[in-house]
Amino acid sequence: MTGGELGQGNGRTTLLTFTQPPERVVSLVPSMTESLFELDLGDRLVGVTDFCLPPPEAAERLTRVGGTRSPNTEAVIGLQPDLVIANMEENSKAAVEALEGAGLKVWVTFPRTVQQALEVLWALIGLFRVKEPAAKIEALENSLEWTERAVQEQLPARLFCPIWFGQHEPPGTWLMTFNQDTYAHDLLARCGGENIFADRVRRYPLEADLGLAEAEDPGERDTRYPRVTLEEIRQGVPEVILFPSEPYHFDPARVQSLSEQLAETPAVRAGRVHPIDGSLITWHGTRLGRALAEIPGLLAP
Repeated sequence: MTGGELGQGNGRTTLLTFTQPPERVVSLVPSMTESLFELDLGDRLVGVTDFCLPPPEAAERLTRVGGTRSPNTEAVIGLQPDLVIANMEENSKAAVEALEGAGLKVWVTFPRTVQQALEVLWALIGLFRVKEPAAKIEALENSLEWTERAVQEQLPARLFCPIWFGQHEPPGTWLMTFNQDTYAHDLLARCGGENIFADRVRRYPLEADLGLAEAEDPGERDTRYPRVTLEEIRQGVPEVILFPSEPYHFDPARVQSLSEQLAETPAVRAGRVHPIDGSLITWHGTRLGRALAEIPGLLAP
């Protein structure tokens, strides 16, 4: 792709072409909002979601356009942006189609690996035709290379990281996690973690995922986020358990309760149960730098 083109990741082969760098941008993706500011491109933003965290000095001038899943499309259209940045997981198909139907250019990102996330950043600065932020992306790539070299010298830690909590009788508690076809999995693998559910696919309906019924054909439904039982987790023998603060907030009481229920795992016995900032594994973009600084130490022997 050239500096004036962007490919979409929303299930269609579409190329967005720009003769000039966008001057008015709406970001529906908190991680991309952060990345734009950290790459010194935040001045192009005119609208962000309620969940975006722009710098305080920029917050007052930005229009808030609602949540990520179902943003206020009329508010977005009213801002007359040259580009809307969306994400296939965070934003609904209906919202994207409504914006496109209004004639807006929507870039739908969908990185499922760290490398793809870096490619999104390179595409971003190519779109705006700026060279200065390249040094920051190169620094991220160097940090990634150093991290990978360091973890090659140690055995990977068998890892479990839930992202949601639920109950079903039987078997009681279930936890949602992610498999190898996700950004979170790839990031943790590069930091020295071996995802115990890398090969586990999500089955439909919930009862099938929990081993209580026959599975249906998933069709086009996402199978990357399986819901697993406590017994499955015990059988996976995790050496490290990470409890993120998002998308489900595992508060101290929940962490304590689950740790007691998983008391026989090597992770709990060794005291290697760690609450973490969930954005470190879910926000692709420049937040990768923080993730590389903080996560490897939690997974090291």
